[in-house]
Amino acid sequence: MNQKHWSKYELLHEVVQNPNIHIKGQHSYYSDCWDNGFEQSVVRYLQGDEQSRDWQLAWDVDQLYIGDYVCIGSEAVILMGGNHTHRMDWFCLYPFLEYIEEAYVGKGDTVIGDGAWVGMRAFIMPGVKIGEGAVIAANSVVIKDVEPYSIVGGNPAKPINYRFSHDVITELLALKIYDWPEEKFTALKRFICGSDFVALKNASQKYDQRLIS
Repeated sequence: MNQKHWSKYELLHEVVQNPNIHIKGQHSYYSDCWDNGFEQSVVRYLQGDEQSRDWQLAWDVDQLYIGDYVCIGSEAVILMGGNHTHRMDWFCLYPFLEYIEEAYVGKGDTVIGDGAWVGMRAFIMPGVKIGEGAVIAANSVVIKDVEPYSIVGGNPAKPINYRFSHDVITELLALKIYDWPEEKFTALKRFICGSDFVALKNASQKYDQRLIS
């Protein structure tokens, strides 16, 4: 029986060992209360774990990139491994060993952008790019790229709404809050944890001017 409390979580930069998983910053987390943790339960079919690290593959390994301040809900799945050696354009899908190199087709790197929220039991397919600040609803199956600050849900996941207006999203992306130095991010956290974009932008400008002067 699982003895972990529902409040438990993992900071990804502290637990990830797979060299094909790239974690930005020190704040992204996984709520690991009901399974065996991020690398064992969330990331699937990615060469580079303890058992497969020394395998000599005949193809390039798709990479997993996770931004800073990413929140990943319990029992989410990030599926890697390209097409898993099942060729949809072949008459037979079976992965015969003598044709395994031809059977594999990569899907490209998977990217989860800064500040995104992946809901409980969401399923991310190989090669998907999830934009900054996007929200993936619980139990969704994400088969294509997700725009920044959009909310998607369903199977397959489809756009539901945007968190902010198009103009605010454009300016937010230009502001690059997740690339700020830690000192600036911390100093302006009161504005980041709010919905007044004008106040955030003005605070950022004042902070920068203070440093310049």
